[in-house]
Amino acid sequence: MSENLIIAEGTKNEKYEMLLPQIQGVVCGESDDIANMANIASMIAETFGFWWTGFYRVMGDELVLGPFQGPLACTRIRKGRGVCGTAWAEAATQVVPDVDKFPGHIACSSASRSEIVVPVYRNGVIIAVLDIDSADLNTFDDVDKLYLERIVKVFDI
Repeated sequence: MSENLIIAEGTKNEKYEMLLPQIQGVVCGESDDIANMANIASMIAETFGFWWTGFYRVMGDELVLGPFQGPLACTRIRKGRGVCGTAWAEAATQVVPDVDKFPGHIACSSASRSEIVVPVYRNGVIIAVLDIDSADLNTFDDVDKLYLERIVKVFDI
């Protein structure tokens, strides 16, 4: 990529509005999921400075760690376990204001305080989840859910 990421100043909405077309431009024409996941994780992390941003890929009956930005992470997560496994099992975005109050939360890092996990679809099948953790409580809301669900649509080709 020859162009630098332009980080929007302003509200969360404005940052997502600036980020979404940049992500679409970067992944347009690239068919490799790992490359696209790596760039998307990097772009989200650089724009928002979240504690951990990355993907877990569906591999059989587990989610397996994929490209990410941040500290050491859990490598494998079973379906239905933790926030990521729940998002996969329920096929629904999970917005968790306080991970300590989420039943069965997997504490890969004690620094994580809130989390959002978005299923990634291709042809109606979940192929991965986008997982973002924050070191602060109550970081994620309906704005994040809306835009992150739009972002992961780049995989549904």
